[in-house]
Amino acid sequence: MSKQFSDVAGQDARFGFGANWARFLALVDDERIALAEQSLRDMLERENLNGLRHLDVGSGSGLFSLAARNLGAVVHSFDYDPQSVGCTQALRERYRPGDENWIIERGDALDEDYLAGLGTFDVVYSWGVLHHTGDMWSALENMTPLVNRRGQLFLALYNDQGGGSKRWKTIKRLYVNGSIIRKWSLVSLVGTLFELRRFVISMIRLQNPFKDMFSSSGNRGMSKLYDLVDWVGGHPFEVAKPEEVFEFFHERGFHMQRLKTCGGGHGCNEYVFRKHFSEG
Repeated sequence: MSKQFSDVAGQDARFGFGANWARFLALVDDERIALAEQSLRDMLERENLNGLRHLDVGSGSGLFSLAARNLGAVVHSFDYDPQSVGCTQALRERYRPGDENWIIERGDALDEDYLAGLGTFDVVYSWGVLHHTGDMWSALENMTPLVNRRGQLFLALYNDQGGGSKRWKTIKRLYVNGSIIRKWSLVSLVGTLFELRRFVISMIRLQNPFKDMFSSSGNRGMSKLYDLVDWVGGHPFEVAKPEEVFEFFHERGFHMQRLKTCGGGHGCNEYVFRKHFSEG
């Protein structure tokens, strides 16, 4: 019997991922789209995705579905959150109206019956999503049959910090079960602490501490503010050590192509696996 997010998330409220993405959409422009496209090229080690079937599991804002489509892929996007589905649809209407090679729908990474009807893909992409399902390892298991022989699986999962991760989970529970005042107080407090740390590190390294204060988040075209809200409030919340993820997929017929860690910090580790040719 298939599981669904609502069955495994526990008694705590869920973070409003779709509402956060809806606010982010106003920031999407050609520069952010180009950064998203380049991040796919870099991690997948491909100049383009021409003719490849690309599955975006948890499409969120739709930015990376759009990037994959722009690179030539035939894209299938799904998300559990109806507002996220709406965001992805809105982005398609803005940039690729009437595109028949980009399917968008509501779906669940824990619903085995739904996933079984999708077929297989050359690229299965899920960045920062499966650790929010409430049953991360089942969701990861569900990804394996979706990848074609010699296909690629591109994942980003929260790094396991041990006791630090347990404290972050407490903060996230406080956020999702709190009032609007508590929520924005937590975001403001965590954001201030993050910026103070970044400021001090920049000063120690003799770098300009104001250089990246208002820039996009990293090299993926995202937003520091909305990434911060997602980080503070993102619940359900699970974590994994890189070696655990490596062993998990190695045992299921995948080998690792790329690994980009967050240096032991509180962010996501990025993985690109390729399915062995001998696997079905």
